[in-house]
Amino acid sequence: MASEVTTLFLDVGGVLLTNGWDRKGRRAAAETFGLDLDEMDERHHLTFDTYEEGKLSLDSYLDRVVFHAPRPFTRDDFRKFMFSCSQPLPGMIELVKALKKRHNLRVTVVSNEGRELTEHRIRAFGLNAFVDSFVASCFVHIRKPDTDIYTLALDVSQVRPQEVAYLDDRAMFVEVARSLQITGILHTDLETTRAKLSALGLSS
Repeated sequence: MASEVTTLFLDVGGVLLTNGWDRKGRRAAAETFGLDLDEMDERHHLTFDTYEEGKLSLDSYLDRVVFHAPRPFTRDDFRKFMFSCSQPLPGMIELVKALKKRHNLRVTVVSNEGRELTEHRIRAFGLNAFVDSFVASCFVHIRKPDTDIYTLALDVSQVRPQEVAYLDDRAMFVEVARSLQITGILHTDLETTRAKLSALGLSS
């Protein structure tokens, strides 16, 4: 029986790629650059939402979180380190590409991320080769779990909620999507997600 799903909504960090700038990355940065992790984390949490909403540049974020004091390293060194934290998760990009091709799916990214990190990840991993639309918080100035970002993604994709399967590694975000009648799949690993999609008629 043909699947009713015509569209995949995807998170990026934790689904297609590693998280772009999470606590693990900040811990590694603190060790590499000799920073106080607790201080950096406190400053990060006070301002990162603003960066993800596209209301702050990466340079301004770094001014607040890292370069509020003299440092023996450059801003460019630190930016390169941040970008290096992004790595593909095994098999997930290949799975989405295969599903898109086999089932003629539309693919829309729905993510919380800052502009420079988003643009780096699109370029570095060729995401625009198979993603049709990017509803990223930095572009639309709304963050998950605000329901408006999901309804905007539906509008941009021109699909009904019942036509969408949504992959995210955060349970709350999946729950919010389900409250809008979107089929939410909590991503934990490649094979589990492959099986859940197959159960929806989206075999790879």
